[in-house]
Amino acid sequence: MVRRLSWQVGTVSAVRDETPTARTLVLDVPDWPGHLAGQHLDVRLTAPDGYSTERSYSIASASAEGRVEITVQVVDDGEVSPYLAQVLDVGDPLELRGPVGGYFVWRPGDAQPVQLIAGGSGVVPLMAMARARAQAGSDTPFKLLYSVRSPAEAIYASELGDLGIDLTFAYTRRTPPDWPMPPGRVGAGLLAAHAWTPDDKPRVYVCGPTPFVEVVANLLVDAGHDPAAIRTERFGPTGR
Repeated sequence: MVRRLSWQVGTVSAVRDETPTARTLVLDVPDWPGHLAGQHLDVRLTAPDGYSTERSYSIASASAEGRVEITVQVVDDGEVSPYLAQVLDVGDPLELRGPVGGYFVWRPGDAQPVQLIAGGSGVVPLMAMARARAQAGSDTPFKLLYSVRSPAEAIYASELGDLGIDLTFAYTRRTPPDWPMPPGRVGAGLLAAHAWTPDDKPRVYVCGPTPFVEVVANLLVDAGHDPAAIRTERFGPTGR
């Protein structure tokens, strides 16, 4: 555990633009031990004058030794995210520490149905779970309900459709042409139509901004889901 939580220097080996404001960083980290889907890592930036700041980012990739991916959404007036998503490039070093966390995780050996519910960039750790499922060749049934403002802001939109999971988008501001529903937030009706029912006894993972997570978690409990089966991860406007 001491080795895992020590600071390491990774090197950016690739970058992928996911949306106009979100970028994936692929990091080669020689001593990276692998991770569980849903865990996160800490990033530390240090200025030439010695000032340093840290942020936590969810891990986006399935587990692999020596390599890890994070996806960074630019936060308005953010101190760290603009540098990571707009400045850092292939060959640059990045100081990190992890993996961290053991509650908000999914293991391929888990057989009960899984319900993933994401708001915005909250899809990142849920994507790690979907990728881990595919990597393991698991047949555990997965559903993902992804709330996002518009099609252009949906992170991983094309890959999500290729992972063999039941995928539903909820667009809150703008929908694609001929979309069957008007824009709107996730509500009880949408959950009833597209999520596992309480009788299915799913394990539920909800991730997104704090208000989104609180509303969705309450709706799930009101619908009869077991509160002990609902795992949540939330972030504030400057938390990523």
